[in-house]
Amino acid sequence: MRKRTLAILFFVFAFIFIFAVCAGSAQSADSVKADVVAISVESQHEFVNPYSNSALAIHFHLEDGWHFYGAAKTAPGQTNLKIKTITGKFINFSEPIFPASHLYFDELSGKKIEVFSGDFTVYLPFKTADIKTVSKEDIIEEVKIDISGAVCSARQCRMPDFGRLSTQIKISLNREMGKPKFTLPKNKFIASHESRTTGDGSVLFALLLAFLAGLSLNIMPCVWPILPIIVMQLARQSKTKSIATGVSFCIGILLFFAALAGANIVLQIFYGTVLQWGDVLRNTAFIIGISILLVVLALFCFGLFTFNVPAVSGKTELKKAGLFAAIGAGFLAAVLSTPCSFALLAAAFAWAQTQKLPLATLAIMTMGLGMALPYAALSAVPKFLNRLPKPGKWMELFKQAIGFVLLGIAVKLISALPVLKQANILYFAVVLGFCVWVWSSWVAHNTKRIRKWLIRIFAVAMAVFFGFILLRPSPKLIDWQNYDSQKIQTAIKNQQPVLIKFTASWCLSCGLVEKSVYSQKEIVKLLKDKNVLTIKADTTTSDSPATLALKNIYNEPGVPVSLLFVPGRAEPVRWRGMFFGDKLKSQLEKL
Repeated sequence: MRKRTLAILFFVFAFIFIFAVCAGSAQSADSVKADVVAISVESQHEFVNPYSNSALAIHFHLEDGWHFYGAAKTAPGQTNLKIKTITGKFINFSEPIFPASHLYFDELSGKKIEVFSGDFTVYLPFKTADIKTVSKEDIIEEVKIDISGAVCSARQCRMPDFGRLSTQIKISLNREMGKPKFTLPKNKFIASHESRTTGDGSVLFALLLAFLAGLSLNIMPCVWPILPIIVMQLARQSKTKSIATGVSFCIGILLFFAALAGANIVLQIFYGTVLQWGDVLRNTAFIIGISILLVVLALFCFGLFTFNVPAVSGKTELKKAGLFAAIGAGFLAAVLSTPCSFALLAAAFAWAQTQKLPLATLAIMTMGLGMALPYAALSAVPKFLNRLPKPGKWMELFKQAIGFVLLGIAVKLISALPVLKQANILYFAVVLGFCVWVWSSWVAHNTKRIRKWLIRIFAVAMAVFFGFILLRPSPKLIDWQNYDSQKIQTAIKNQQPVLIKFTASWCLSCGLVEKSVYSQKEIVKLLKDKNVLTIKADTTTSDSPATLALKNIYNEPGVPVSLLFVPGRAEPVRWRGMFFGDKLKSQLEKL
């Protein structure tokens, strides 16, 4: 059973990775609202004539305090604003015309950088083809526009999925173009475009950096639990078997980077977009999977269970199992490098995706070669293995110390998830730790097979059951708005019902209220039909406006508590505790 562990992990996390990369393809639209950015497209003319000049305008509206990076040279990892057009044979776009950027002092880097903020417009000039024969009907040219780039504030950066803008350009011989809706800027704006590396020297230098980036992945703490396993396996075997195991491990690493390169090719050819490395670590399913895996590996470091890569023996079956497990270990090591090396991989991928597909693919695979090199060298030159430190108590202490590092990284990843998910994931980590303990400690080498199977089926069933309960996505049924006393008073003054839910992230009962009351379909429908303003008052911290209002205005001692302001009543209806769904439903029906 143990010899299949890495193979199973290989398939599980291959699935998680593919899901993280490919989940949720955005639909085309003439306007999008993504995170803190609203974007729309406008045509300069309603109709254009053959062999004429016109343009599209991409209007951006950023919320206060947020900005796009304005130039590739000052943007970390070349995450500046980029615009790419996809069209047919009758339209030829020239370089986008960006607005003049302004300088912004970035406190994190301590440098001034060029940014776009507020409301601004990027123009996309184009020229129609000299169409010799045009039918009486208009030719409609579909244009798709992909937008990418980091959106940052003083405290954080995000890589939103902007989806894809789309519009139609109508080409006609029979109608006048008419007055333009806007004119292209002259002095106030500057042209900007993304440069591509073309010189052989710069390409070689970039590939060298990609190779070094891959090589450095081996020193990431997330990978350390896997590496001693494969290194010790190499040290125990003969030269021939050591080479076979080492090559298999390298193949596993390269398969991971081949998957990345393949995903990049598919996204660019079929979807006209690029693989943003941040999107992978922004995917909730991927983060949860990696976090749980790090917790399990920490338990391995603490000695709660063990697993080994099967030795390469002379028997065909064991040989195949050993090589396949080594491939799985290599793939898993590459996957584990991702949480600890986000900045490094993001920068490398950002450069690769400004290149043409063959060069981008070569750059990504070069990173894989860099990561695989040490193991190829160890298996090919046995003398290197003789120079490794001899096993001893220091190795066990080092492995246990790495377990604490892995737990810290897991907590860091979990903290980036929504607050409501964090507690569930931590609870599941405890349950999973118990299940791993049952799997490994409740059985011994001489345990009867039927008893061993029953115990392990129980452990797996328990993990699956609690995983379904704790990790399943919770749909957003009610549009809760953040606590705002002015908004509440305005709604009450206008005779609009108001429901305030006082809650806190550390409050276990508040989570039960969410499941027992606010997940009822009848209540969700009534709140919408009765036009109730729903307010989420978060009292997690002592100085938040909701906490102060709970004590000083509503005189409530603690959470959970819900208040319903009914038009015509001076005092709100109050519910404390967890089970008041029927009473709330009755009050809503009377509105």
